[in-house]
Amino acid sequence: MAIASVITADIINSTKLSKHDLRKLIKTLSRIFGQHQHEFFRGDSFQLLVRSPTESLLILLQARTAVMKMFDESSIPVNDIRASISIGTITPPVKSLSTAPGEAFTLSGRAFDTLEKNRRLTIVCNENDRVAYTGLRVIAYFTDYLFQRLTVKQATIVYELLLNQTQKEIARKLKKSQGTVNKHAQAAGWPEIEELLNDYNTMAELIKP
Repeated sequence: MAIASVITADIINSTKLSKHDLRKLIKTLSRIFGQHQHEFFRGDSFQLLVRSPTESLLILLQARTAVMKMFDESSIPVNDIRASISIGTITPPVKSLSTAPGEAFTLSGRAFDTLEKNRRLTIVCNENDRVAYTGLRVIAYFTDYLFQRLTVKQATIVYELLLNQTQKEIARKLKKSQGTVNKHAQAAGWPEIEELLNDYNTMAELIKP
């Protein structure tokens, strides 16, 4: 057995998208997921296996901001991703995510099915790992609090920051002043998002097979 992370998710308000926009969005998400094993199903849902658990929150936040920034400020309701992240054991090799056994798959699926309607993120592990379990719940709560309040402009900046771009590089790419980029980053809570990602990595590293 090995420790891995599983993300179970769906795209919020996908029925409001045209077939063209949905295909474009899935292509964008597939590019973000890269070599990580993933499967789309029911048109707007997906599951992703991340074999290095410390990477999973970063990947999901990249995906969330990618979805948000694809649509202009007038989009109502705002598009987003609703997801559960689990950290637990898997039994390699994993040939199909939909039928794969293992704690990580079970935890992610159950957490997604019981995710409260007003929440868009939950992070879970085995409850026996009390420190990690509690820490991950708190990280998920505050990360979701910040992300549900992002505007499209803020999400665009945060997306680039999550790709490890500097504010100077982002300003050049988006043809904005560095001051404007910094303003949106601060309003989005970027310093707090960075801290939450660091705290998530610390918690994820505590979980052992």
